Amino acid sequence: MAIKQNYVVFGATSTLGSYLCRKLADDGHALVVSGRDNDKVRTLADSIGAIPTLCDVTKSEDISKVLDEGVKQLGDIHGVVNCAGSILIKPAHLTSEAEWNSLIDTNLRSSFLVVKNSVKTMMRTGGSIVLISSAVAQYGMPNHEAIAAAKAGVEGLVLSAAASYANRGIRVNCVAPGFFESNSNSSIFSNEKLMKPIINMHPLGRVGKPENVGSAIEWLLDVKQDWVTGQVIAVDGGLSKVQPRVKIVI
Repeated sequence: MAIKQNYVVFGATSTLGSYLCRKLADDGHALVVSGRDNDKVRTLADSIGAIPTLCDVTKSEDISKVLDEGVKQLGDIHGVVNCAGSILIKPAHLTSEAEWNSLIDTNLRSSFLVVKNSVKTMMRTGGSIVLISSAVAQYGMPNHEAIAAAKAGVEGLVLSAAASYANRGIRVNCVAPGFFESNSNSSIFSNEKLMKPIINMHPLGRVGKPENVGSAIEWLLDVKQDWVTGQVIAVDGGLSKVQPRVKIVI
């Protein structure tokens, strides 16, 4: 039986975030759910009995207020997840500075600020912080320069923060998904010509589901994994480490 914990999830209304929140709530954990859209946040919170908060994860003061509200309402915070993010598929020479800045803010800056503020909240009690990377941080994929750079930064952040705060009992890890179903890529899923090569890139022969990634996050949050820190867990159907399936004729 899971030990009941208090968690804060940023980017809670994303496909991955909402799946994770529902699963954690179903397992009896107490949650603060946070996002930018008031209606979406409140709808999610009401459906799972969570505490709704509004937050722009690119602003440190917003993140701090969410964590303070969590402590006020729940007491000690045992785990924090940043599910906020965005993606840009463009080669470097076609990526504008505005697109670059926005992508870095949403993916890397937000992760740094979540870590910065969460460790202050957990300094006395310890806890678990989980960030989201991507398979493209370790697997060279065309037209992913900006997102690959941002997510590689997230992985570096995880390693350093894990070292900095290990003596406080704070574990810092991340998951690195391959291509999985979400609202942000629904247009790609509806295009059979695009999907076929994407599926073929994954050695297990299919793309992922939110629950594949969410279950790995839940595992890292669990207090029973109190000897796991500084890890990048690939949840990518083998994309980043395994050769895609090929027919071998002998």
